Amino acid sequence: MLTLFLFSGLVFNSCISLDSDIKEITVTEVQELPDKLNEVSGMTFVKDTLWVIQDSGNANKLYQITTDGKLIKSIKINPAKNHDWEALTSDEEGNIYIGDFGNNGNKRKNLAIYKINHTDLKKEAIDSIEKIEFYYEDQEDFPPNKENLFYDCEAFLIKDDSFYLFTKNRSKNFDGTTHIYKIPNEPGEHKAILLNKYVTCDKFTACSITDAAISPDHNKVVLLSNKRMWIFTDFVEDNFVKGSLKEVQFDTYTQREGVTFKDNDLLLISDEKTKKVGGKIYEYKLEE
Repeated sequence: MLTLFLFSGLVFNSCISLDSDIKEITVTEVQELPDKLNEVSGMTFVKDTLWVIQDSGNANKLYQITTDGKLIKSIKINPAKNHDWEALTSDEEGNIYIGDFGNNGNKRKNLAIYKINHTDLKKEAIDSIEKIEFYYEDQEDFPPNKENLFYDCEAFLIKDDSFYLFTKNRSKNFDGTTHIYKIPNEPGEHKAILLNKYVTCDKFTACSITDAAISPDHNKVVLLSNKRMWIFTDFVEDNFVKGSLKEVQFDTYTQREGVTFKDNDLLLISDEKTKKVGGKIYEYKLEE
């Protein structure tokens, strides 16, 4: 049984479900990603095509691919260095946002989100972008002690002109806590406001958050990990984790890094290629 307690405005998952209590699902493989895209760290679906990025160590490029994995084009984002690009999201106009907030060591002070205007997506290179810089309101040390490494992030979404970040917990004695922060979609430097905390489970490899997505009708939010998904519905405004929850686990384990909605009920999921495993796009239809 899953019970949520509200304490000082923060939401906590009070009971951790065992694997045997969670429905196991199978995703449908759509296609392998191109060989050059073996470290896809985020993706978003815009007007019938997918856009993907790769994380640190890769080019500062945005890639357009078909939903069956064929590479259409790449766009070089000249003003933005790929410090650690970890997530993509998009708004209703088709503008794309790159989350440069990978922060494994919890010591970065140059966290940013880059806006790629939809009118620039036909170009081969972009020389001007909007930059949204931010810092976490509750981070005082860079890095914090090992018990408080809550400031890495690989997951965000946009709703009503605000970004919502779901952090990847790297603390010693991992307990599954992800911090949820809110940032305005405006150029400049902003304080990331801590809204909620949510607890997944105490297995880092299964329950650290690697991506997030919101449905086009804004009625569903999905959190992704290598092994599980948390699907929230019936929430009010931005109290996502106070909504109804369905938790599922995949029948295989891969390095799943990307999730996006193709429509209100169909998810696209990607994983990085590790040795001969992964590097593919999958589909999963949400059940009613």
